[in-house]
Amino acid sequence: MARHKKSTSDPEPDPDLDISSLIDVCFLLLIYFLVTSTITPRETDLGMALPANTPSSASQPKIEPMFIRVDASGAVFSGTGSSQQPLDTDVSVRDMPLLLSQLELYSAAARSAGSDPLVQIYVDPGATQQRVIDVLNALAGVGITSVTFTDLVE
Repeated sequence: MARHKKSTSDPEPDPDLDISSLIDVCFLLLIYFLVTSTITPRETDLGMALPANTPSSASQPKIEPMFIRVDASGAVFSGTGSSQQPLDTDVSVRDMPLLLSQLELYSAAARSAGSDPLVQIYVDPGATQQRVIDVLNALAGVGITSVTFTDLVE
């Protein structure tokens, strides 16, 4: 009869997992994304006053409020009805020089009349949020803090 030898093998050690190269790859990816990302400028802090619930008939502004409309394409208009004029229609220009000059004139006129400048904004539902933020940044840059979002005035 043949003898069967039982083979005994040495127990294999637990496999090690070397993740140091994986950590290096993660840090390289992190650095790559940090370097290639574009950093947008921080939005201006907008300290705007919301309208009060109490009727303020005594504190009505002496000067008419300025009306700004942002349409679906991102164009910005000033005024209402037939007196409406286009200001900044190029959406790629975010600093809006024509709107800024119009706001500076309006703000100076309102302050010289002894009242706070008041701006009413109508935003078309198809307009981008960034364009509205650009308009609010222009308002904050001029120092206008009384802003109301309104329905379309014809």
